Amino acid sequence: MERVLIIGGGSWGTAIAKVLGEKGLDVCVWVRRSAVCEAINKEKENPFYLPGIKLPEKVKAGLDLKEIVKDREVAFWMIPSYAVKDVVKNYGEVLKEVKLHISGIKGIDFESGKSPFLTLKEFLKDSKRIFVLGGPSFAKEIAEGLPAAVVVAGEDEELTSSVQKLLAHSYLRVYRSDDPIGVEIAGALKNVIAIASGICDGLGLGLNARAALITRGLIEIIRLGTRLGGKLHTFYGLAGLGDLVLTCTGALSRNYQVGYRLGRGETLEHAIEALHQVAEGVKTCKVVVELAKNYGVEMPICEEVYRVLYEKESPIKGLKRLLSRELKREFEETLLTKHLNGIKIDL
Repeated sequence: MERVLIIGGGSWGTAIAKVLGEKGLDVCVWVRRSAVCEAINKEKENPFYLPGIKLPEKVKAGLDLKEIVKDREVAFWMIPSYAVKDVVKNYGEVLKEVKLHISGIKGIDFESGKSPFLTLKEFLKDSKRIFVLGGPSFAKEIAEGLPAAVVVAGEDEELTSSVQKLLAHSYLRVYRSDDPIGVEIAGALKNVIAIASGICDGLGLGLNARAALITRGLIEIIRLGTRLGGKLHTFYGLAGLGDLVLTCTGALSRNYQVGYRLGRGETLEHAIEALHQVAEGVKTCKVVVELAKNYGVEMPICEEVYRVLYEKESPIKGLKRLLSRELKREFEETLLTKHLNGIKIDL
């Protein structure tokens, strides 16, 4: 696996390109804008998404996916979730020639309601060739070489181990999992809770409130995530709890920033415009609320985020509704206790 394709030249795709380029791999990043392509090839930098980060000589960029995909053995999907189906539609035939596909996308397509893993599975017809990358990983810090731990999940243990070794670096520890659905759902759902956390901080509600929100947000992620096929222990790992804590507390989180601006009284349109990048949680929220309704899953925090985003509801009113809900037990026996008793955690 010496020749790698990165589909998407945003901050996350650029950061992974840097990691792999430093390991001596031949990396080509597919981008849509000629300015980004030229900057990566000539200046060895992506000033639009990761300014000041120098890329290895092994990293280059291209505009013609049909051309640069030739002889590539591995493809990392680093585009917004809504763009996956279009890439598959327009370039599916040539991409089928790539042996392994790793999705670093943390979102769900709001039109089809499908996760990237399921979309890729439909066109590849072989889920063992598809892997999901998750965990607490701000692109900027990865690109700066700061220590981090992530998880890669796949259905085939041997192939997953190969991808694990491909990504591992002196500053990037990579664990492996056999739960790609769980890792993917955790990465998507935590973005909605991160918006709620940003709203909480924007309103100045304090650290106690934020800690409670993160904890109860995790319960909501588990409720829906396990119904969608994810394994319970995944949500207590790097892809679940780890990524949730990061995006709910770190200012580098795009979803947190959207929420923070909403909490400060800005409109959704202005918050998104100021971001200059995609905040997956905004559109994912629609899918989450719909899925929760279809599966009969209670997700009050996500529902209030939806009301703020799409019904122009006041965050203060949403807060009052959350605090005035019926008092109940902290843990639901059928959801947590029964499963936790049988979990073995390998440290």
